[in-house]
Amino acid sequence: MTPAKRPPDLPERRANRPLREVLDEFLDHTRMLVRRAAEMSPAEREYAQQRLEWLTDEIWRVATERASAP
Repeated sequence: MTPAKRPPDLPERRANRPLREVLDEFLDHTRMLVRRAAEMSPAEREYAQQRLEWLTDEIWRVATERASAP
């Protein structure tokens, strides 16, 4: 299957390296949670949830930072 062609006026989606890095961190953390959730203590689950919330806030900050820049 060949990838769809991107219109020439659209920027490359992966050009925002800081966003890609925090998204990768979010995905890694989520995958770890899927594997370990059943064996985690309540304290570990609480921390993992806080980490997910922090990562989503960071994703939002990085994603909107470039959009609001002059």
